[in-house]
Amino acid sequence: MANYKIGRLSEDIKRELSALMRELKDPRVAGMISILRCEVSGDGSHCKVHVSALDGDGALNEAVKGLKSASGFLRRELGNRLHLRKCPELHFIADGSIAYSAKINEMLSGLVPEGVEDAADEPEEA
Repeated sequence: MANYKIGRLSEDIKRELSALMRELKDPRVAGMISILRCEVSGDGSHCKVHVSALDGDGALNEAVKGLKSASGFLRRELGNRLHLRKCPELHFIADGSIAYSAKINEMLSGLVPEGVEDAADEPEEA
């Protein structure tokens, strides 16, 4: 397959998986889960799906277990929706980058620059 075809296929898989995840009835997958990226192999037989959640690592690991158990259903539906002759095998990988960036953002918002503190302590002249 050409390189542009692999990229297009990975974006199509990402879009359709996002829609299919809303239809799943598994309570482990019901939280705030997002697909960060999909990596399709060169021959199109395997796809790594990087998944992240805002709830934390515990909820993310449970969501990955739920997605792995539903991978057969998801693979069949992907094949039907994208009209693929051979649908890639899905491998779900937990990625905690969204929770990590939210934690870093919270830490940075608590910091106050040195110049701002000094200006707040001095009375204003009218």
